Amino acid sequence: MEVMIRIAVLASGSGTNLQALIDTPDLGAEIIIVVSDRPESEALRRAERAGITTSVVPWRASGSRAEFSGAIRGEVERFEIDAVVLAGFMRILGPEMIRGYRNRIVNIHPSLLPAFPGANAVAQALEHGVKVTGVTVHFVDEEVDHGPIIAQRAVRVLADDDPESLHARIRVEEHHLYPLVVQALARGDIEVDGRIVRWT
Repeated sequence: MEVMIRIAVLASGSGTNLQALIDTPDLGAEIIIVVSDRPESEALRRAERAGITTSVVPWRASGSRAEFSGAIRGEVERFEIDAVVLAGFMRILGPEMIRGYRNRIVNIHPSLLPAFPGANAVAQALEHGVKVTGVTVHFVDEEVDHGPIIAQRAVRVLADDDPESLHARIRVEEHHLYPLVVQALARGDIEVDGRIVRWT
């Protein structure tokens, strides 16, 4: 698949979903820059090994969420990005960023939204006693883990699961699903009508 869109990846941690995108042949998207709020993020090292430009926008150096989001938007706009992919990015983006990229920022979350939004979703699922959880890819809006749902995959909860074992199985599904969504975005196969997302 030829490159159809230019993407920025925002990541805070280990970058395993970033690596899944890097490793996907025919992604249809070129990862132009990886931005992190943490200079020690392993995601930055993964990007550097792949020859991808990196940038750090430290959260603590910003006076407010608005200033931080504006700085992120400035980095993205500098590289003429078509879409933004959040891959374990642990900061909430403000409207300064979201308004400029409406339905062009995607996030991946380790639950079947709208169940268990926010932090510690895997532990919440176990504490709640659900029998099935999973992974959701959604567009980002002004609320946390709230935007239109693009795709989901279910993961069965086993009787002896702890947060680590369950999250490990969820990550397997994340690494399969996220590249498929990015490929669909690159092809222009995703349409949004209010909260309804259709794959054409």
